[in-house]
Amino acid sequence: MVAVPVPRKLWEHPDPESTAMAHFRREIAQVTGQQFNSFHELYLYSVQNRSAFWDFCWKYFQIIHDGSYSQVVDESARIDSVPSWFTGVRVNFAENILFTREAGNTTYKEDGKVAVTEVREGAVGDAVHLTWGELRRKTGSLVQAMKANGVTRGDRIAVCSANSIDTLVVFLASTALGAIFSSSSTDMGVKGVLERLLQIKPRWLFMDDFAVYNGKTTDLRGKMKDIVQGMGAVAEFQGVVSQPRFPSKPADLHQVPRSMTLAKYLEKAEGNTQLEFERVEFRDPFLVVYSSGTTGQPKCIVHSVGGVLMNAHKEGRLHSEMGPDTVGLQFTTTGWIMYLNAVQALLFGARAVLYDGSPFIPDVTTLVKLAAQEKVTHLGISPRWLDEQKRAGIKPREIADLSFLRGVTSTGMVLRDELFEWFYDEGFPSHVRLNNISGGTDIAGCFGIGNPLVPVYVGGCGGCSLGVPVEVYDSTIEGGEGIKGIPIEDGVPGELVATAAFPNMPTKFDNVWTHGDFVSIHPVTKQLLFHGRADGVLNPSGVRFGSAEIYRVIEGHFQQEVADSLCVGQRRPTDPDERVMLFLLMKPGKAFTEDLVQQIKSLIRRELSPRHVPAFIFETPEIPTTVNLKKVELPVKQIVCGRKIQPSGTLLNPGSLDYYYQFAEVEKLGRPSKL
Repeated sequence: MVAVPVPRKLWEHPDPESTAMAHFRREIAQVTGQQFNSFHELYLYSVQNRSAFWDFCWKYFQIIHDGSYSQVVDESARIDSVPSWFTGVRVNFAENILFTREAGNTTYKEDGKVAVTEVREGAVGDAVHLTWGELRRKTGSLVQAMKANGVTRGDRIAVCSANSIDTLVVFLASTALGAIFSSSSTDMGVKGVLERLLQIKPRWLFMDDFAVYNGKTTDLRGKMKDIVQGMGAVAEFQGVVSQPRFPSKPADLHQVPRSMTLAKYLEKAEGNTQLEFERVEFRDPFLVVYSSGTTGQPKCIVHSVGGVLMNAHKEGRLHSEMGPDTVGLQFTTTGWIMYLNAVQALLFGARAVLYDGSPFIPDVTTLVKLAAQEKVTHLGISPRWLDEQKRAGIKPREIADLSFLRGVTSTGMVLRDELFEWFYDEGFPSHVRLNNISGGTDIAGCFGIGNPLVPVYVGGCGGCSLGVPVEVYDSTIEGGEGIKGIPIEDGVPGELVATAAFPNMPTKFDNVWTHGDFVSIHPVTKQLLFHGRADGVLNPSGVRFGSAEIYRVIEGHFQQEVADSLCVGQRRPTDPDERVMLFLLMKPGKAFTEDLVQQIKSLIRRELSPRHVPAFIFETPEIPTTVNLKKVELPVKQIVCGRKIQPSGTLLNPGSLDYYYQFAEVEKLGRPSKL
């Protein structure tokens, strides 16, 4: 065993046996005859006995369904065969959100209890509340309107909208009918939205008419018009439904072709608010999300309704201690997988607080004050948000009553050790559990997650998510057809992989799923420690995207000036966030100028989003490539992050890397040296 110091303990549950996870452990121990002396022993059982574990989960979670199964899964099937789970079972996502099942009986979630609270930027004191009964009726009305407008099972419904009640209702109505839902945020450019929509070919796009962010109101009708024109050749596409961001002033749409207001669309319901649910097979698709686009345009990742429901119950009820008394506030846009996380809180009869806007308007305390106002029990944020509190000298526990708060979830990027310590030493009440998690879009869930049975230590995640087989493999081995990876011992950093199937997998993977995270497992605490990315995914402020998105802008608009480009992320050990660096190889006779830099930034902002804009753009004399002329990002990323590397023998021009070492101290540069 590798000798690794045990990190500082920051928190532990005062009565761990009272938790839902402990109850679950006792119940499964009784049924299986096993003895679990620690959470880690329970985890090992869950991945070594997958059929028995998930069979128990199915019975324990009481998901609304019909049908039955004779086999949970074929455990001998390779992960890349994407084996079926619970064949014969039929479920519906929206039905499980809007109703509940106890002791085999399906009942209403309490009509008069608030289900959803919507808060907009600049209006923290002016929240809009919706009860369960009102949410059911609004969803039922849209279900009937969608049916009248031709929506059937398997159709795709897309949104480009804010984290709002309107968007939630579209999600629920779509999935109620067995349609497949997809979401994009309003800050994405036309090109970025169309790259997604042209792949899924939606029947309808629901889109906000205005957006409010960072104190600025943006008219989206021009973008709406361009998207409609871009969808002109898609036979399935019926048009766009405009959602009024200011309900008292819906936008005039006379210049937007194939459009109608939400009010006009709902007229087809003719006042009918009856809910209908199309139950579909466990593995049938209900949600499309998108990859980061590292090797081309973002690719569709299709999630199954049953897999997401099972995983949501496991993570929400067991790992996060959610229930009917929960009030969840997850800061997210609709373009991030954490939007699903925000909605899933409703499964447990919890109240979901939906916040739309910048978390720093009017100042950095906005979400803290909102959490206190709404008596939030579970707050979801990012490491950057915590860092902004620390930098501003804000101590949340001193400026607001956070007595109701039980957990804070952090995700999106590596959480630095000093922020763990600040959280407990200065930031939040000592009773709050800091739940650092890591997973992603591709599993609609977590690999690394916390749980109430183990203490919170400085660094990493509390452990692995139940039922998800996680190992660490040697990251120096070049993979490929027929080449097997090698697991390494606890305490040694390597690449996070999943080695066997689990229910919330999407559709296709290699035999071992390489996730792209550089991790290690602590040999004593069994924490999953994240050291950064093992691939070229860019991750500024938790917004993940691929370098290919940047390259497409350069190649599409600057072919006359730029011969090639290289885009990497920089996050050194002392950096609070990742920054994007773009290097340009100019064509002979073409000058690298400040005007060119501003043109590139402007186009990236317009076609992609403000979050895609590189922090730095530099000229480079040479771009490293392999012998088959494929440009290489990862060595440059490691260099600008402050590491010394040994160039691979596969590089055609290893000397080209020398130029990039100066950027590890980018703040000291005046004009980069051409070496």
